[in-house]
Amino acid sequence: MGKNKITTEMLVIMSLMIALQIVLSKILSINISILRIGFGFLPIAILAILYGPVWAGLAYALGDLIGAFIFPTGTFFIGFTISSFLTGVLLGVILHKREVTFMRAFIASSILCLAINLLLNTYWLTFIIGKGFKVLFLSRLIKEIVAIPIMTILIVVMDRTVVKSINRQLIK
Repeated sequence: MGKNKITTEMLVIMSLMIALQIVLSKILSINISILRIGFGFLPIAILAILYGPVWAGLAYALGDLIGAFIFPTGTFFIGFTISSFLTGVLLGVILHKREVTFMRAFIASSILCLAINLLLNTYWLTFIIGKGFKVLFLSRLIKEIVAIPIMTILIVVMDRTVVKSINRQLIK
């Protein structure tokens, strides 16, 4: 299957993953004040592995926009859509066309949690909530540190199960 050419299978898989991302982010996530615990990154990690950084970034940004309009929770802020795009790009750069090892998944999870979720998203929250960066940063730090090993394991498991299964089906 050509990765640069848009195929029907690619559009179907991307649509399903965007829909799953919205469900995992908006419906099945846990929201506690300024913290959100969700698994919306998983379908995007699958797209990143399969199709690369651009498609994963676009899919996550599109999923964020669609989810914000279908399930509005609080104020829409374009900064989080930018973070979503960057998350997909980051996952694609690190995971696409490479063996998804625990170390590679750990690196991706660490950068994602610390650079995007902790630093960038905390910065975005200062605009919405009006609290200082330091206060928000400290309250979000533990959650992101705990998330790193969880995300690492989930990315590896998804690669070894879902991605391999999708690839086997597309080869037939």
